Amino acid sequence: MNTAPANPYLAVRQDWLDRVHEPALEPALPIIDPHHHLWDRPGWRYLLPDLLADLATGHNVVATVFVQARAFHRADGPEALRPLGETEFVNGVAAMSASGVYGPARVCAGIVGHVDLRLGAAASEVLQAHMRAAGDRFRGIRHIVAWDADPVVLNPGNPAPAGLLADRAFREGFACLAPLGLSFDAWLYQAQLDELTDLARAFPETRIVLNHFGGPLGIGAYQGRREALFPEWAASIRKLAACPNVFAKLGGLGMRINGFGFEDHPDPPGSDALAAAWKPYMDTTIAAFGPSRCMFESNFPVDKGSYSYGVFWNACKKLAAGASAAEKADMFAGTAARFYRLALPSA
Repeated sequence: MNTAPANPYLAVRQDWLDRVHEPALEPALPIIDPHHHLWDRPGWRYLLPDLLADLATGHNVVATVFVQARAFHRADGPEALRPLGETEFVNGVAAMSASGVYGPARVCAGIVGHVDLRLGAAASEVLQAHMRAAGDRFRGIRHIVAWDADPVVLNPGNPAPAGLLADRAFREGFACLAPLGLSFDAWLYQAQLDELTDLARAFPETRIVLNHFGGPLGIGAYQGRREALFPEWAASIRKLAACPNVFAKLGGLGMRINGFGFEDHPDPPGSDALAAAWKPYMDTTIAAFGPSRCMFESNFPVDKGSYSYGVFWNACKKLAAGASAAEKADMFAGTAARFYRLALPSA
């Protein structure tokens, strides 16, 4: 019987990544990276110095958004309030970056934390506690709902029951977001996309951003079925895009679950290889949502097991080569700035 792996992430091998170097394309193009994490886990530390090293690859990353990562939770106190520890930690990192001592990029200018929406109406008090902890940097939450019948694709650190997006208590908690001006980052798998569409239609006033193309899968029961499953995924993406309150993040395809197998090659992929592998997903999503509702995202350090930071942004720039200057400005920075209410630096 297939079971979920103890470690669902691909190992980061810096010596392997160092085998491929590319100069940054369009180095002056402003970028907001709207999706990265920070953590200190056994055998894997990714904190401000590590992120800064990735940012120093020649691309003009002017700001970033931290997204919930189950890191630095409080060790005690009420369970519902323990994720506040993560928000407090990240707000400290953001304050360090805002000093300018660590370079021009404003790291963690936006913070997406976690609140268990199954608290129902009581989620409002916890959301407000996060807002107090992070001041004007707190932008919304992510409550991971990724579920599939195949345990091979599941992350044991993020257990979620089936059908959570339709759960009554979850929706009561979800209803607390819009009155506070907060958004929802949606991380789920491809078979759950229509469930998200139903949620978006029920709460048209709540801004939602789809993470990682909606989790197209390529391992376990999905291995070898990419072409067969693509039309179903594409149809669900187009249906979701019909909801004007939903945006899309373009990235997050370097995970183990996506099954591209970049990590199995003697050398890491260059930007041409990434662009070729991702083009169907990129083209379909951009066509459905439009550049004004799409934002490129790194999903680092999770995707660092498959490719380096600089190569990722080169791949995005190659995929956007046919876009106008205004469309590029949206996908690389403008959309993220509007969605997360971030100020772009003056020209």
